[in-house]
This record gives sequence, C-alpha cells and structure tokens, in this order.
Amino acid sequence: MASSNHRVAVLVLEGAKPLDVGIPAQVFSNRPSMPYDVRVCGAAPGPVTGGDGLSYHVADGLTALTQADTIFIPGYRMPAQIDPPSSVVDALVAAHERGARLAAISTGAFALAATGLLDGKRATTHWHYTRALADKHPLVHVDEDVLFVDEGDVLTSAGAASGIDLCLHLIRRDHGVALSNHVARRLVAAPYRSGGQSQYVPRSVPEPLGDLFATTREWALAHLADPLTLDMLARNARVSARTFSRRFVEDTGYTPMQWMLRARVDVARELLESTDLGVEQIAARVGLGTGANLRLHFRRILGTSPTEYRHTFSA
Repeated sequence: MASSNHRVAVLVLEGAKPLDVGIPAQVFSNRPSMPYDVRVCGAAPGPVTGGDGLSYHVADGLTALTQADTIFIPGYRMPAQIDPPSSVVDALVAAHERGARLAAISTGAFALAATGLLDGKRATTHWHYTRALADKHPLVHVDEDVLFVDEGDVLTSAGAASGIDLCLHLIRRDHGVALSNHVARRLVAAPYRSGGQSQYVPRSVPEPLGDLFATTREWALAHLADPLTLDMLARNARVSARTFSRRFVEDTGYTPMQWMLRARVDVARELLESTDLGVEQIAARVGLGTGANLRLHFRRILGTSPTEYRHTFSA
C-alpha cells in the first residue's frame, strides 16, 4: 500500500458474505478516478471459507491492517455463535490505536464489538441480528432503525445493501458530494436513501413470546378499522384491563395500544404495496383516521413516509 491515496483494507473472515466483501472492494476500487487503494486480506494469506457456497483466496494477512487508513469488516455467518480469532481482535485494536477508522458491514458489527471499541457507542447491524448483538455486547447501544451509524472512527451499517450507503457516506466525508455522486452513478445506486431499516423488516409487530391472548390479538387484527380501546380488548380476553395490560406487555414487549398502532401501520404497509388506494383511504381502513395521522405514525415507526414507502415497495 505504498501510495499517497487513502488506503482501504477489506478484512475477510471465515463465513464472510460475498456481497458484504464485494461492496467496499468495488466502491473503493483501484481506478484512476478514485483516490483510494484497496487491498483484500484475511486472518492469514491463503484460502478463506466464505458463506453462500463461495470461498476466497486472499494474498495478504493481518499485516495489511498495519498500513490501512480504513478497515472494512464484512458480515459473516453465525456471528452470535462464532467469535473472531484473538489475533484479528488484537490487530483491529492496534490499527485503531494508531488512527485507522474501522467500518463494519452488517454482521461484521459483531467482530467490531468484540474489540470493545463500540462499548458506550451507538451501532447497528442487520435487523435480524440487532437483538443478538445487544444481548452479546450489552455495553453497545444498538440502534435498530438506521442504515448506518457514524461514530467518527468506528462505523457500522445494517444489511448488505446499506454497506453501499456507508461507503458513499465515507466518500462524502473524505472528498465531498461530487465524488460520492459520481460513484453512486457508476454503481447505479441512490446517492442517499431516506428512512431507516425498519421499513425493510417484514412486520413491525413483534412475534409474541407465547400464546397468551392470541385469540384477542386475532380479533383485534380483524377489527383494526374500529375505534378499539384497552377496555374492549380486555373484555374480549375476559380479564380486567389492568391484568390484560400487564400480561400483554410480558407476552409481546409492547403495551396493547402500542401493539395496535404497529399492527395498523403494518396493514397500511400491505395496502400501500398491493393497492392504489390513497393515503386518506388507507388511514380510514386501518383505523388511523386521517392521512396526517398515518403519516405521523408511519414516519415515527418506519422512518419514512407512506409515499416513499410505496415508491420503494409497490409492485
């Protein structure tokens, strides 16, 4: 990496996901228009078993990290069960101490968290693993609804595609909007995506931890357009409102009214995807009353607007 360009290392760990590896390698590719030099490395030179049936052959080991200005840690399989080798953790810490910035894509956040460098800081990962990351590294403040988090010298992104958002963000930091937009056009990618990753989660209503009040939840989902109250739900469950509320929270993690709101937003999502109904019509159908009310809760829960969501997901 003997060059005046910014030096980027992409660290390939066992089980590395192909797209996560390819994104930074291509975004910062060694080409005349890019003021970056890229090197792909592993814990040791040679073959690395990857995920999704692919494997890699890297020319460099951890010595590549001693020269890098930015180190990317792509996501890998089974991150909650498999810890990175101590040699990798030590090399990442040493690189950070001498001034390198570390950027994790998707589940690469688990390897970055293993260094302790995310303790007390915000971080994110793929929405499927946010709870596992929080459980495994309780000192990390896991943000479930962002595409990426920039903490200055340590950065994390959500699922694989958000690695593009992170890379473009770093180019904007380093060289401004013009180069970032140039790279985005080359990738045929949006220079900046609105909203967080909540909009990509299949449903915002959590899976219940048990079967308590399952019949009442089903009844509520069939009557979303009605002005349901806590007392009505409790009567359907044949318990007091106080008991219903307490045990509902134990079962789902949400109060009954929070759960109802998210259920209404979920149905609104489905209608935005599959129908041509207007926002006002959808709001009435799901029991949110007005389009303004739907927009308010849509933005708060999903980080985007109904119109932007329809544009992204409508068939």
